[in-house]
Amino acid sequence: MGAYSPLPWVAADFVEEITRTVAIPTIRQLEAEGTPFIGLLYCGLIVTENGVRVIEFNARFGDPETQVVLARLKSPLSQYLLAAATGALAEQPEPEFATDPAVIVVVASEGYPGKVTAGRVISGLSQAAQVPGVHTVHAATARGSDGEWIATGGRVLGVVARGTDFAEARSRAYEAVDKIKLEGSQNRTDIAARVA
Repeated sequence: MGAYSPLPWVAADFVEEITRTVAIPTIRQLEAEGTPFIGLLYCGLIVTENGVRVIEFNARFGDPETQVVLARLKSPLSQYLLAAATGALAEQPEPEFATDPAVIVVVASEGYPGKVTAGRVISGLSQAAQVPGVHTVHAATARGSDGEWIATGGRVLGVVARGTDFAEARSRAYEAVDKIKLEGSQNRTDIAARVA
């Protein structure tokens, strides 16, 4: 239902540790089994008292956890996608990320995560887009016959905001969420509260 990036509470070598202990062993195992992976593999993790645990792997951009990280990506994503597709990813430099934080808040349909109410009109998107540092990511939307946006599923939109610090990014995200109107919609109100 939302996320923030970067994670100021993890160790400085966290990414390197996860690369070494989770990502590389997974890729090597897939290759050993004759099913090499080419593309984006996103590790869904949880940090516990007993260390890092893998929850899931995703190979898509549709999750808020990915979208908030991509909002900070300074390197051209297309460069890495092309390199992965052509077998030249190892030749690419490490991606660069902006230091300013990003926050994403998901606007969900009534009933989510259970039986959702779809088909309702979404308004206020242009007003939300006018909030500095904000953009929306469509997830479960379609254009209606009159050209208006319609909610078609559970997680409807991701409202992404960047700011000079977490407080500003969080404030901008929720300001934009408040401008979006979708009957019965819901969203969490505590995203990034512990770091803002």
